[in-house]
Amino acid sequence: MIGESVMRKILWVLYQPYKWLIFAPYLAISTLFFGMVAVILSTLINPRIGSLIGGALWARLNAYMTPIWVTVAGRENIDKKQSYVIVSNHQSQYDIFVLYGWLGIDFKWVLKQELRKIPGLGIGCEKVGHIFIDRSNHEKALASLNAAKKKIVNGTSVIFFPEGTRSRDGSLGEFKKGAFKMALDLELPILPVTIIGTKNILPSDTTNLMPGSARLIIHSPIPITGYTDENIEGLMDAARTTIAEGLPKDY
Repeated sequence: MIGESVMRKILWVLYQPYKWLIFAPYLAISTLFFGMVAVILSTLINPRIGSLIGGALWARLNAYMTPIWVTVAGRENIDKKQSYVIVSNHQSQYDIFVLYGWLGIDFKWVLKQELRKIPGLGIGCEKVGHIFIDRSNHEKALASLNAAKKKIVNGTSVIFFPEGTRSRDGSLGEFKKGAFKMALDLELPILPVTIIGTKNILPSDTTNLMPGSARLIIHSPIPITGYTDENIEGLMDAARTTIAEGLPKDY
C-alpha cells in the first residue's frame, strides 16, 4: 500500500507542469489585468468597487485556478456597517487570496513599500487605497498610517498581520503593537480571524505550491473599552489567544 508521503510526492510531480505552464502565466496575466481594472473602476466609480472587482474577484479566480477550496465560519460576527481593525495569523502568501476573496467586507491592506513595484498589483493597490509603509523608516511608516486613518470609516476596515512576517512552521508568533495602537487611536474594535491550511498549499519561502483546502474563522470582535496605551499588551494578548484558539492543536 502506497504511503501518504509517497502519494503526495507523486501528486507533486504530476502538478508541476500545470503549475508552471498554466497557473503561473494565469497569475501574472490576471494580476496585470485586474490591476488595471482596479485603477479604472477606482477612478471612474469609487475605490470600494475597484477593490471588490479588481481585488476580491482576482483573489477568488486565482484560488479556483490553483485550485483551493475555502470554507468560512463566523460570518455572523461581522457588522458590515462597522469598521474594524482586523488581525490575522500569517502562514503563507495564499492568506491574501483567502482574506481578499472570502472575508466579505471592504478593507485596506497594510503593505510593504516594496510591493508597489509589482506590475499591476502595485498601481492597483495604490488606487483602491491600500496603505504602503516603509518598514526601514519608522517615521515614514507612522506618517503613512496616520494619513490612512481617514479611509477607515463607514464600514471600511484595515487589516494587519500582527506577527509581522509569515510563520515558517504554522505556529503563532509574537504580536507587534501597530494594529492595536491604530485600534486605540481610531476607537475601533479588533476583529480577530484565524486562517488554517494555507501553509500546506504554499509553504513560506518556497514555490512548492499544491492544491488543497483552507478555512477562515471569523471570531467575535474584541471591544477596546478599558484599554489604553498603558495596558495595550492586554488587548494584544486577548487577540492572540482568540486567534490561537482557532488553530488545530498540532499547530
